[in-house]
Amino acid sequence: MSGAEPAEALDKSGRVAAFFDMDRTLVHANTGTLWIRWLYRRGELSRWKMLRALGWIAQYKLSVIDMEAVIEIANADLAGQSEAEMIDKCLEFTERLVLPAITDRARAALDEHRRAGHELAILSTSTPYVTEPLARSLGIEHVLCTRLEVQGGRFVGKHIRPACYGEGKVHYAEAFARARRIDLGRSYFYTDSYSDLPMLERVGEARVINPDARLRRHARRVGWRVDEW
Repeated sequence: MSGAEPAEALDKSGRVAAFFDMDRTLVHANTGTLWIRWLYRRGELSRWKMLRALGWIAQYKLSVIDMEAVIEIANADLAGQSEAEMIDKCLEFTERLVLPAITDRARAALDEHRRAGHELAILSTSTPYVTEPLARSLGIEHVLCTRLEVQGGRFVGKHIRPACYGEGKVHYAEAFARARRIDLGRSYFYTDSYSDLPMLERVGEARVINPDARLRRHARRVGWRVDEW
């Protein structure tokens, strides 16, 4: 657990939330891979940068990546670019490639939590430029994700630390829990990635969806149910 406060101090009121990872959970694809190939086809990404980014994604899938360092390198390429243009571009990308990849099982799970009166949140390493349009489409009110620094409508080339990755997801979920009076010990987290193990262990209801090999092995070892969406 991250932060100085004990878990008991964060879980007070008994309200329940359901947190959902995005890639290979809400949607059946890795949106990072889709984004890189989309930019390359549009002539906005060189072959070298495409291969570099695909290498990072391979490391991410193996949960052996230094995410803070990678995001810093990737953000350096954005320095000076217009946030408004990025919003428009990502909206087009999301509508074309991400929304069609939403799984029926994800929609069913969201409906089930709504009926139970649970608060819904996307908890993703991705940026708001994809996660927020996805959330709007699915009727998810809250988005916890990696956010980029912007000044005067342009990217600075840095991100707000920590990135929403690994222990960073716990950091943002705990802040959300304090603000919304959520009992994380009774809440749910759905994900496919071993890198999300800290958050899976932080909630009371771990949900393993389309897991990578390391998470599948861990889930079997600790007795978590594995679902394929």
